[in-house]
Amino acid sequence: MTAPVGLLIGSHIPPADIPGLAALAETKGFGEVWLTEDLWYSSGVVAATAALAATQTIPVGLGIQSAVTRHVSIQALDFATIEAMFPGRFWPGIGLGLPAWLDQMGIMPPAPMRAVREAVQHTKALLAGESVTADATHKLSDIKLAYPAETVPPIYVGAVGPKSIVQTGRIAEGLVASTTSGVAYIEWARKLLDAGAAEAGDGKPRRIVTFALFCGDDDAALARDSLRSVLAFYLFVMQGTDLITQYGITDELAELATGGIERIAAEMPDEWLEDLAIAGTAEQCAAKIQAFLDAGSDSVILFPAPFERGEELVRFAGDRVIPLLERA
Repeated sequence: MTAPVGLLIGSHIPPADIPGLAALAETKGFGEVWLTEDLWYSSGVVAATAALAATQTIPVGLGIQSAVTRHVSIQALDFATIEAMFPGRFWPGIGLGLPAWLDQMGIMPPAPMRAVREAVQHTKALLAGESVTADATHKLSDIKLAYPAETVPPIYVGAVGPKSIVQTGRIAEGLVASTTSGVAYIEWARKLLDAGAAEAGDGKPRRIVTFALFCGDDDAALARDSLRSVLAFYLFVMQGTDLITQYGITDELAELATGGIERIAAEMPDEWLEDLAIAGTAEQCAAKIQAFLDAGSDSVILFPAPFERGEELVRFAGDRVIPLLERA
């Protein structure tokens, strides 16, 4: 049984470094690797393929690709090709993507939940070898893949709000919980995801993978402070979402945000770093990971920061944090 800990290789990592970090994660005992697609940094599909090629057995997830930046038939074509080359190891994720990015391209859909639902349903049908015709977010006219997947890979969805999470339980195999998820949020999301799964009626459990900023150090205070600027960025971006309301800091964050990311970083309470990131000594990091697992997450995906310390932090987690969880 692999450790319920994964590595998130974020888009701030230079593309040339991705294969080496993925291979290191596999040798250090991580249970899965996830790649992001943050526009305009690197292609998630290409990055995931590179990670798969650099490893032997570890699953590689794509968390997430936007439902609208590519035509759904091209998305399915990419996924089927990767699955054929690396059978059983690719876990694709689909979501809306940040509205600001979609506005830049002029492709923000009028019905975001519908767009994600159709993307998941049509992708699954195409991967299964079905011919698809639909007049939906993307038009499809008798499209069928020449090389469908022998086994349709599990589809994950990136969702934040209650309706979106319930929908995820109905249509997908797993939920990607965003960076800045707290324990209370995961407990809340687990109930919603399971409710959606019950509506689907297939009797299959749904996984939650939780992305979490990570910094380990023998100096716990230094580890927490090292994450201030990165956590501040994500808190600024996530204002107004259920990630923030479930944690209960809506008004306090809004006040700090009037001074921008810099003020959030300088004045956020230490408690936010304690609760919304995995930071501290090896023992403290293991305890925080366990708290997320106890809350309903199936795996905690560590997002090493500062980014320039990526390899060092992967080694710290593999050598000193993961063994504590395996013994527990």
